[in-house]
Amino acid sequence: MSRMQPALFLAAAMLTFAASQASAAAEIVSYRLDVFPILDSRCVACHKPGGEGYQKSGLDLSTYDGLMKGTQHGAIVVPGDPLTSNLNVLIEGRAAMAIRMPHNQRPLLKAQQQIIHDWVKQGANNN
Repeated sequence: MSRMQPALFLAAAMLTFAASQASAAAEIVSYRLDVFPILDSRCVACHKPGGEGYQKSGLDLSTYDGLMKGTQHGAIVVPGDPLTSNLNVLIEGRAAMAIRMPHNQRPLLKAQQQIIHDWVKQGANNN
């Protein structure tokens, strides 16, 4: 093997790695396919009309429109800004223990939190 072959192999490996990282970063998160199933399985039971969370806050997570409407106190999602979106603050454990969500349950898995974080960062689209 010539001296050039290992260098070419290394360069090709680095380009392949960089391309895979770029495609992963550009992956679009879908509300319908990725976010709603998490909300539906962990949050909607309380945050739908008639549910305890809905009665206390006015937050309806059973629909995209309900989520984007927010609570009786205002918006819960700031499209493009997961750091200030109250949805992210509440599910990521950055809120006071008494108001962290899901209330009195095991927290969302880090992977679930990341999906919602990425969706908000990408603009919180109804896709």
